[in-house]
Amino acid sequence: MLPVPLPAPAPTRPAPTGEAVLTVDNISKSFGDNHVLQGFSLAVQRGENVVVLGKSGSGKSVLIKCIIGLLPVDAGTITVLGQDVATLDHAAMDRLRAKLGFLFQSNALYDSMTVSENLVFPLRRQWLTHTPAEERDLVRQALEDVGLADTADKMPAELSGGMRKRIALARTLILRPDIILYDEPTTGLDPITAREIDHLLRAVQQKYNTSALIISHDMNCVRLTADRVALLVDGRCYAGGTYEELAHHDDPKIHEFFA
Repeated sequence: MLPVPLPAPAPTRPAPTGEAVLTVDNISKSFGDNHVLQGFSLAVQRGENVVVLGKSGSGKSVLIKCIIGLLPVDAGTITVLGQDVATLDHAAMDRLRAKLGFLFQSNALYDSMTVSENLVFPLRRQWLTHTPAEERDLVRQALEDVGLADTADKMPAELSGGMRKRIALARTLILRPDIILYDEPTTGLDPITAREIDHLLRAVQQKYNTSALIISHDMNCVRLTADRVALLVDGRCYAGGTYEELAHHDDPKIHEFFA
């Protein structure tokens, strides 16, 4: 079956440049007899949000781990910002990761640190140095971006689930990444908070012209955040297109996601 053709993005969304910032080319990854990815291919353009949609256990999280170099692929290539991930040594991979934002499904905030300390932590782990005043400015801007400017001195335990998700996103934004990888960004959130996070992902894209790969099986998240959807079925990109195109497709394997 041929992938669905892609139309121009809606005028309210930043137009992709046509420059691929992330290319996954025919990758395979197996664990023993479990063939998780089998010739999966995908490209993300600059300024574009692409959602990888698949059932639980379909290989979405494995895909992200391969992209950031935590898992080696068995075959195929992954190119991020012009660099072949498989050819990079540890130091070069760390430098590349500094250009990638990652929003963990669990948020992964440090409970013993204040919000401000959580945000400063990634800044101090990079080779770039900032003065204390610059760090404060970056923290302030990141918190303003997620609508939580008054939480700098709070502890994560004092925040709601939705607020912790926003702080995790602020920590991602503080490094001004070129690409953001979102791992199930709305999992565990109530519908209203999940919708707020979906809109926030769009606001981040529009303000900073970031590219994003979003892993999700939340159909509202897919509908609200995706410029394009890649359907992961049987280890490969079974189809691609806008949410509306796939939602109205008559292929049974596609239709079951949108029924």
